[in-house]
Amino acid sequence: MSEKSQIVCQEFVEDVTDYLEGKLSEAEARWTEEHLAACPHCRAYLEQMRATIAALRGFAKTDVDPALRGRILSSLP
Repeated sequence: MSEKSQIVCQEFVEDVTDYLEGKLSEAEARWTEEHLAACPHCRAYLEQMRATIAALRGFAKTDVDPALRGRILSSLP
């Protein structure tokens, strides 16, 4: 992968959440879809993100023991 390709892919990675949520402008969405059509690496990354979102969608905040949740949150900076 060339350095230029890496920069383009990095831009995609930075915008993937906005793409999935439909928050990109029409031009940005078109650029993203054109990039996805040509880049198997970013297509794979997008599918991984979709799978992660789908897997996490089934979890509710109440599924975590409150004491464990508190310890986890208190350990974050």
